[in-house]
Formats: sequence, C-alpha cells, structure tokens
Amino acid sequence: MYRRYGKRLFDLAVSLTLVVLLLPVMLLVAILVRLFLGCDVLFRQERPGLNGNTFTLLKFRTMRDAYDASGRLLSDGERLTPFGRFLRSTSLDELPELIHVIKGEMSLVGPRPLLVAYLDRYTLEQRRRHDVLPGITGLAQVNGRNAISWDARFALDLWYVEHYSLWLDLQILQKTALKVLQRTDITQAGHATVEEFCGHAPQIRGDELRSEP
Repeated sequence: MYRRYGKRLFDLAVSLTLVVLLLPVMLLVAILVRLFLGCDVLFRQERPGLNGNTFTLLKFRTMRDAYDASGRLLSDGERLTPFGRFLRSTSLDELPELIHVIKGEMSLVGPRPLLVAYLDRYTLEQRRRHDVLPGITGLAQVNGRNAISWDARFALDLWYVEHYSLWLDLQILQKTALKVLQRTDITQAGHATVEEFCGHAPQIRGDELRSEP
C-alpha cells in the first residue's frame, strides 16, 4: 500500500508543509546567492529520474562562472566559493528540489539523481536505481554521502530500491536531519565535490561534468 499510494501522499504532505515553513529561508538564500554569485540564482541541469527519463533539476547555485584565458570552465575547486561551501555543507542548496517532489519528479527519499552522462556507464544491476523516483536524500546520503565509493553508493541505492518502506523512509529522514546538523561527508577526499563515475564507458571531457554535482 505504501509503495503504490502512501509514498506519494507522504511526499506531498511533507514537501508542501516544508515549502510553506521554509519559504522565508528560501527567499533569503536566493537574495544572498544573487549578491554573492550573480543574477542566475538557480542552477539548472538535466538529470535522470524514474526509468531514466530526464527532468531539469533545480538547486541554488554554489559556484561562480569562471573561465581560464582560453575560455575553458575552471575546475570545481576554483569556482566553489566559501559561501557556496556553506550552502553545500548545510544542504541549503537543495531546498528548491522540494518543488520537484511536489511535481512528482522526485521523492523525499530515494537514490540521488546523478548526471545524464553516467546513464551509459551503469551495469544492468546499477540501472535498477532508476526503478524508483530519485530522492532529495537517500540511504547512501546517510551512510557516507560523498565520502564513500561509487560501488558502496550503488549497493546502498539498490538495497533501498528492494526494501523501501514508510519506516525506512522515516529513519532516513531522521538521520538526514542529524547529518545536516553535523555537516559531515560533504566532499570526497582529494576532490572539491566528488570524483567522476567512469563506469565501463569511454571517458568524456571533464568540463562536461564540472557542474554542481
């Protein structure tokens, strides 16, 4: 019953309530992003959702637009500002994703939507992470987030796909709140954000991936 109807009703009830309660915070963050990072307050990027169908993900921007002398986009580490790091560490940059939950493009809990470029790199088993709606948070996010390996992340995503329930979602949401307060596992060691998932497919240009993971 939860899988067929309850999860969607739960998502709607919680996300609508959070949007109302957090609207002043979202407006304040939008103003600060405008002041510190420029006129494009929202970061937009195509991400794969349920069954691999894409949607345009919205987040608050955390990086500045900066290019080298040849016109190439600088690395994440060079574009990520202290203010952007604060937004990421507090997960405030994720607040616009509540709109996707209301629209039915995302769930509160589920595997995080990764880059479209990764779709052709998954194994058949890894593709099963798209059997459910992507989530704002998920089992991988409360068990290491960006600090764990890709293999560990996918294993946690697939376990969630097979076992999700109301009780599990409530547990993940509770642990997410603690993780946000602790502000841990934001980045991967040696990276400004997280390393590229290479899978078994040929490499593509790095500047195609350097955009708000």
